[in-house]
Amino acid sequence: MPVSKTTKQLMAMYRALFKAYGPQHWWPGDTLFEVMVGAVLTQNTAWINVEQAIKNLKRERLLSLVRLRGVAPRRLAMLIRPSGYFNIKAVRLAHLMTFLTDRYGRSLARMLRDDPSELRKGLLLVKGIGPETADSIILYAAGKPVFVVDAYTKRIFSRHGLVSDRAGYDDVQQLFMGSLPGDAGLFNEYHALLVKVGKLHCKKSLPQCHGCPLEPYLSRKSARDARSIY
Repeated sequence: MPVSKTTKQLMAMYRALFKAYGPQHWWPGDTLFEVMVGAVLTQNTAWINVEQAIKNLKRERLLSLVRLRGVAPRRLAMLIRPSGYFNIKAVRLAHLMTFLTDRYGRSLARMLRDDPSELRKGLLLVKGIGPETADSIILYAAGKPVFVVDAYTKRIFSRHGLVSDRAGYDDVQQLFMGSLPGDAGLFNEYHALLVKVGKLHCKKSLPQCHGCPLEPYLSRKSARDARSIY
């Protein structure tokens, strides 16, 4: 079967990023449970803040389903305070622990072995868990091939003219999952590399296209638009 132009471009961009930055070893975490908790804590904050919150939970030996579910909400909120929106995130973690208990009998292994489409449907019913968090759990904890879309992903590929700047989460996700092999390792590394280049070059305002590994794939019109629209 012939390879599409989009597939060739996406893979060329991936190779350029990997050559520039190397493997990102993402998602950091000592256990799969920690990865899942981190997926909730990282909502609307920088990872450095999540690391401090995770460190607090580890210090108190709370990074297990039984212990996390048993901790008082106020105490949990104070421990995860560095991650921001700590009261809201404490409630979201509690909802996730209830979901894991009620649907999978407190077995993280059972949850992560579930069919990814069924797991995703269930996660999206948990209050406070949106598509990005659900997909992060499925990709990084369960190791199932689903592409995680974040603000960096949409920004980079809309600037490169591969998606509309009005595209929704599912539209951007389909660009990758409809064009690339369903490989969890590839999706993992690609997303991490996009975060890297987004932080260094493809910033929300005043993008620094010069010297960016993806600069050769940016048309002149896209470059002008990137500087004038964002």
